[in-house]
Amino acid sequence: MNARYTRKTRRGMVAVAIVSVALFAAGCGAEEKPSENKPATTTAAPQQETSATQGSPATEEPTETLAVVKGQKGMELTINSAERDQGGFLTIKGRLKNTSDIASIIPAQMSGDETEVVKHGNSLGGATLVDSVGKKRYYVLRDTDGRPLTTSGLDSLGPGKYTDVFLQFPAPPASTTEVSFQLPTFEPATLKLS
Repeated sequence: MNARYTRKTRRGMVAVAIVSVALFAAGCGAEEKPSENKPATTTAAPQQETSATQGSPATEEPTETLAVVKGQKGMELTINSAERDQGGFLTIKGRLKNTSDIASIIPAQMSGDETEVVKHGNSLGGATLVDSVGKKRYYVLRDTDGRPLTTSGLDSLGPGKYTDVFLQFPAPPASTTEVSFQLPTFEPATLKLS
């Protein structure tokens, strides 16, 4: 009785498998003509130059200016926002521009002098925020590999060219409404925090 029961079960399983394969083949094997009233889709990589090479805005112009700080050799940093987020970070966004009429190399001092930051190339990793009321200094955050959480890979800017930049810091306490922004080779600026 066991052998007979096994044979019936096997036959049933084979029949189910054959029906499943047939249904699968019928569903997947049918060729479908593309609809003539449907537009053909093509994929092309977007051709977008960076603002540093283009020199004209690739994105909308920032509407608010919190501070404009001047650096060496015609470098100018415009800070457009300094916003806290719920994760406990403060993100500063702005635009670094060469206002001179000759190409300018980004000073290596802007990266600061910490070995972990410097080994990852030119960046804004030397920036700090000073909370004079709370008597604290905040440094640009680093990831687990020591890379600063800021715009990096900066080398030079042509005359009149710019690049959008960001810097991320630990957020000062909610009671702190004003900090001093300091970046090596640039004058300091006072920022109101949102």
